[in-house]
Amino acid sequence: MVSEWTVSVVIPTMNEEKSVGLVITEVKDAFGGRPVEILVVDTNSRDKTREIATSLGAIVVEEPRRGYGRAYKTGFERTSGDIIATLDADMTYPASEIPRLADELVSKGLDFITTNRFARMEKGAMGAKHRLGNWALSATARVLFRVKIKDSQSGMWIFRRDILASMDLMSDEMAMSEEIKIEAFRKSRAIEVPITYRARIGEVKLNSWKDGLGNLKFLFKKRF
Repeated sequence: MVSEWTVSVVIPTMNEEKSVGLVITEVKDAFGGRPVEILVVDTNSRDKTREIATSLGAIVVEEPRRGYGRAYKTGFERTSGDIIATLDADMTYPASEIPRLADELVSKGLDFITTNRFARMEKGAMGAKHRLGNWALSATARVLFRVKIKDSQSGMWIFRRDILASMDLMSDEMAMSEEIKIEAFRKSRAIEVPITYRARIGEVKLNSWKDGLGNLKFLFKKRF
């Protein structure tokens, strides 16, 4: 059971005052009073993101260096839990599922669980352009690395902290999301599970064309 393991939840943020409190509260409610470490890795928010997170008991780690992957790497270094879970700060991912997925990780002897947003995506959660881009990136990852991943860009993962030592994570940018899955599926016991994906609260930070092309280029760079 999860109660026998310590769990750390890492949440990268940049100007998420509208939703970060809701995400932290959902995490705490999911654990029902059981211990859980919540780390918010903030990249120079200019709103009240850090204040809200601190007031709700989260550990705020300031990371002035930009980059999605950089924020996660910094957060991973600061975690103390046996199991690490990741979430975006915009309420898109079901934080309530973390305890169940952590239990599944332990009970099945797995090292890494990633999530498939397309299995139960709510209306309005993702535009057609993002769907097409995700399909192209996921298909490329499957061909180049022979990994069975339907959603290579999902940002919700649950994994054993100790497998990080075996991973060669090169990217500090958005491509780190696909890279950590490739590393996990090639080097450890990993599976992909369906989740509900919700419409986000707040502004979209993703630059579709720039980030999409950057992720595609990275897949070839890592492979060759």
